[in-house]
Amino acid sequence: MKISLDLIKELRNMTSASVSECRKALEETAGDIQSAVKLLRKRGLELAAKKQGQGAKEGRIEAYVHHGNKVGVLLEVDCQTDFVARNAEFCQFTRDVAMQIVAVSPTYISREDVPAEALDGEKDKELFFKNHCLLDQAFVKDPSLTIKDCLGSLVAKFSENIVIKRFMRYKIGE
Repeated sequence: MKISLDLIKELRNMTSASVSECRKALEETAGDIQSAVKLLRKRGLELAAKKQGQGAKEGRIEAYVHHGNKVGVLLEVDCQTDFVARNAEFCQFTRDVAMQIVAVSPTYISREDVPAEALDGEKDKELFFKNHCLLDQAFVKDPSLTIKDCLGSLVAKFSENIVIKRFMRYKIGE
């Protein structure tokens, strides 16, 4: 099937994936752009899983204070190279994640960080994870995505390990 350049451009604008990855995804999904987006996200998460073991010694500390100066976040997101750490898209991701933490107030980064005692007595563990684990939360800017999806897209784009390492949320009176 011949894929039009306009369709490739549209998918690239939606996902920031490379032109060749967009073309492959569109060919595999017979030109269905929504299926191609899902396929690219899936590939991004698979790549993120493969890259997870690689060392991430560079990165960025993001500080965000919400207007009104009542709540703020310090966030560390690590990557493998300083080239990625200085990239505008990476910087925007760290800012978005910091705003997510201010808005939704997660307790843990991932499911693996949740101690077994915290799950004792929880009837709906999946709901607990969605409410308390940053990576499982719906992204406030696009609720159809999770933070994990956004992270996977970034890993796929830069082809290197990116890790949300730690965060601290501060709120007046807490």
